Amino acid sequence: MSSQNEILVVIPTYNERENLPRITQALMGIEVVDFLVVDDNSPDGTGEIAAALSEQEPRAHVLNRERKQGLGPAYLAGFRWALERNYRYVVEMDGDLSHDPQEIVRFRERIENADLVLGTRYKEGIRVINWPLPRLLLSLAAAAYVRLVTGMPFSDPTGGFKMFRAEALKSIDLSRTRSNGYSFQIELTHTLWTRGYRVVEAPIIFTDRFQGSSKMSKSIVYEAVGIVWRLWLRNRGRRRPIVDPADRGIDRDT
Repeated sequence: MSSQNEILVVIPTYNERENLPRITQALMGIEVVDFLVVDDNSPDGTGEIAAALSEQEPRAHVLNRERKQGLGPAYLAGFRWALERNYRYVVEMDGDLSHDPQEIVRFRERIENADLVLGTRYKEGIRVINWPLPRLLLSLAAAAYVRLVTGMPFSDPTGGFKMFRAEALKSIDLSRTRSNGYSFQIELTHTLWTRGYRVVEAPIIFTDRFQGSSKMSKSIVYEAVGIVWRLWLRNRGRRRPIVDPADRGIDRDT
């Protein structure tokens, strides 16, 4: 794969046949990225659409899994796929057009002095479109809860639009990541933050999906509530990184 780009975008899908053609078309307009669709055997044929695209476009790839296993395992499968092929940067992004692919270019600029770029909906104001007020309040409360328990200083620790430096992902044991749902976003960021990797935020605009249905459920919320305390225990009750960023030769002020 000598002609591959340095950035791989990982897109987990389950029943996203309406959204997948539009998001892949948008990604095709960004010349510096390849993308991988990780489909959990969608009954609506999303995986078949992704497979057909991968046969026509060398920058498009698909990883079809046998059954629905959750968001976290889908991302981990995509991350391992990327690391095996020596991509330099790995992006995670929703498959429902909530995230603007053009932000990836700005993420690439920011990661020059970071190991993880978090797309944030809540820095420099609330930047969310089309969410009902109860959903917005739940998200804001979840962010505050995560900050309170873990000490992570980020405005949007539950966000799902990120760019990782591949070396950072290689340095951690991905098999220890246990979250299945949206708490995966919290867990992986916490893992890197506690080990002294530099995490920076990039304001984005989040637009709620127009097609398909949300994957949010009560079980996902309950998992997120519990994972925060497990992370606190994993960090031995500390609300700060175990490893000082200075020990990695990272200057937080750059």
